[in-house]
Amino acid sequence: MKPKPHPENQPKPEYTQQDLEAAIKDKVSPLLEETMEKSWGITIPKIETDITDQLKNPQLNIYIPPNLTFSRAKKIFKAEFLKRELRLNKGNVSQLAKLLGVNRRSIHRAMKDLSVKREIELPLSKEEYNQNMIGHTIRSTLDQYKGVLHPEKMEKMYQEVSTLSRNIAKFLPLEELTWKEAEREFEKQFLTQALQESDKNVTKTAKKIALRPETLYRKIKKLEIK
Repeated sequence: MKPKPHPENQPKPEYTQQDLEAAIKDKVSPLLEETMEKSWGITIPKIETDITDQLKNPQLNIYIPPNLTFSRAKKIFKAEFLKRELRLNKGNVSQLAKLLGVNRRSIHRAMKDLSVKREIELPLSKEEYNQNMIGHTIRSTLDQYKGVLHPEKMEKMYQEVSTLSRNIAKFLPLEELTWKEAEREFEKQFLTQALQESDKNVTKTAKKIALRPETLYRKIKKLEIK
């Protein structure tokens, strides 16, 4: 009889989009409703939907300055993404390469090309980062309603964000993206925002971000941007 493999050596079950949506419906939405009821005395379905819709998308949470060309913005994103992932993996290049789906040589080359040092800041725990990212998503969504709800009620909700994000993080694991997945998601989010700022005019958007219109059309189709 063969011995059972140690739990640490077993592959982790894949967390699917269906799992994510189920967790949001069954666990996250009730937490949001409970917090709104506590802070405001009512629940506002629109705000709940706005927050949960954001949580369903890959959370890059990397600030890119506005009004940049596409190539410049992508280079900044890649550098910041690599810095973050090195911190999350405590500077372990071999571990990071495996996680990102590339070889160690590719990581070292990217670090050199993007002028990224192995450890610029103290290591960041994935649990702490996940909580911060969820908290950022909630706060940025609430910010859109500052002129609608009373400031005192908004402040009560803001005070609950840390506890709320910590509880939500128990049900929403940090999404691990490969290098290609992260690049694709960056392009999709950046181009979507650029198109919205130019009233969805492809020619105008292409000129603004220094891309040829046909290149932008191709990316819109490939990335399935609506």
